[in-house]
Amino acid sequence: MAMTDLPPILCIGAALWDVIGRSPAPMRLGADVAGRMTRQPGGVALNIAMALARQGQRPALLAAIGRDMMGAALVAELDARGVATAYLHRADELPTDAYMAIEDANGLIAAIADSQSMEAAGLRLTDPLRDGRLGTEAAPFTGMIALDGGLTGSQLHELSTDPVLAQADLRVVPSSNGKARRLRPFLTRPGTAFYVNLEEAGLLCDQPFTTTPDAARAVLARGAARVLVTGGAAPATDADAHDLITRAPPAVQPRRVTGAGDTFMAAHMAAEHAGQSRAQALEHALQIAADHVATT
Repeated sequence: MAMTDLPPILCIGAALWDVIGRSPAPMRLGADVAGRMTRQPGGVALNIAMALARQGQRPALLAAIGRDMMGAALVAELDARGVATAYLHRADELPTDAYMAIEDANGLIAAIADSQSMEAAGLRLTDPLRDGRLGTEAAPFTGMIALDGGLTGSQLHELSTDPVLAQADLRVVPSSNGKARRLRPFLTRPGTAFYVNLEEAGLLCDQPFTTTPDAARAVLARGAARVLVTGGAAPATDADAHDLITRAPPAVQPRRVTGAGDTFMAAHMAAEHAGQSRAQALEHALQIAADHVATT
């Protein structure tokens, strides 16, 4: 494959089916209420890939999807949504992963992620970066990569120094708040950009933060080359060693929360890939994320 034929952006990590139950009213522990159930493609890497496609990009997904009926349906859905599926890891013995969440009027109540197939596949997800399809150790991929922090700690540690990522514009994101510390090996990788919320920044730095500029400065002090910190309805910050840019998101009435961070990251990557300035890209990403949470 010629270098000009390579996809400009890769998304590495989870691809699964989301099953989400939503109640329009607040819920308490043990509540049994009326609401709506939906099934849709999900997983951090897949969400970012689909959001990139909505932004006019043609991302490629590196993920584990089973050869079962659920997997076939998921691949067909991705193809229809403009996500390149030629580089997926498809193993006969692995089922397609799933995620189940409950949300109420105040946001996420609880969720369970079954990502056993992604974890079992391990670094085989990145085979296309090694075998010449997307790159090799001697001629590594040079485009943007969104890396999902849902991989195991050992897998992420290996990837943080892997030569197949040495020339990539790497963007990393936790798959959930509780997995933020897994990204610490990338703090010392040159050129890595972190996408985190206030809580995730606190976990990376072992201290709580109340503002995104303070959180961003602390993550940089830990060694990060660049960090973008979001704060929900509070201002977001993009910082590196040279600049610190803070912008307030548009005020909206939230109707959903799942996928907001992935949507923000994808919109920001797409804007920078299109040549927008850092301030423009941050403003664009905040607007797209606000539109996402304001619609069902």
